[in-house]
Amino acid sequence: MSTIQGKVHRMGANIDTDVIIPARYLTTTDPKELAKHCMEDLDPLWVQRVNPGDIIVAEDNFGSGSSREHAPVAIKGAGIACVVASTFARIFYRNSINVGLPIVECREIVEVTKEGDQLEVDLVSGTVTNLTQGITAQAVPFPEFMRSIIEAGGLVPYLRAKLGVDAA
Repeated sequence: MSTIQGKVHRMGANIDTDVIIPARYLTTTDPKELAKHCMEDLDPLWVQRVNPGDIIVAEDNFGSGSSREHAPVAIKGAGIACVVASTFARIFYRNSINVGLPIVECREIVEVTKEGDQLEVDLVSGTVTNLTQGITAQAVPFPEFMRSIIEAGGLVPYLRAKLGVDAA
């Protein structure tokens, strides 16, 4: 999964974890259950428009707020394959890698991308291409160990594989 291609769901700045998954649904960690309510307070019909492999493109400070992992779990559970933003809240960035959700900071591509555009993200080279607009920008590529965690599906499956422990 070094290259991700999908339709863009455009979002603004300061999308916090309570917007991503409202706190009233934090009674579970089940990705499918959380996915049903992802972005519900921003747009109640948003999750119905998401197709597996789609990409969120957001402005500054995506994922600010709580340190809970439910937010990236809900996004991944909804079928989003990658989030591209101008900047991320640091704990959201870390939690996303831990749950196996690729996220890329690329201000240049955010500035030219619109709802419904097609985007291609190459996690190895760090290039992000807006296929609709014909524009490519360079993001900082993931180091190999982070790509390995994402490709394993998150930190826990990565460590289980490294330690030779069967999944529970």
